[in-house]
Amino acid sequence: MSPRRHRPRGGSAAARPAAFDAGRGIGLESTEDWRGEEWVVRRLSGGAAAKHYRCPGCEQMIPPGLPHVVAWPRYGDVDDRRHWHAPCWAARDRRSARVRRSRDAPRY
Repeated sequence: MSPRRHRPRGGSAAARPAAFDAGRGIGLESTEDWRGEEWVVRRLSGGAAAKHYRCPGCEQMIPPGLPHVVAWPRYGDVDDRRHWHAPCWAARDRRSARVRRSRDAPRY
């Protein structure tokens, strides 16, 4: 008796959407409305994250290898892309703009 062959359930590569690159872990893009604008949102796996990024939601670093979200305005420039932690992107409406102050600055 011969062993069973492993056949992936996803079908052929031609049946997959064009926006999915399984080798790099880049997922499908979706469009969301935020602040009266259309935003393109792409969820990246840990394998696709190769650099350090700063999340605009929490101002913390996103280390390489951590799954995260890349978002940019639909009709924006390439320089408008921002890398967010997934929970920060989900909570973006509940967060206020952070005011940057020096340590000794008065809080009023």
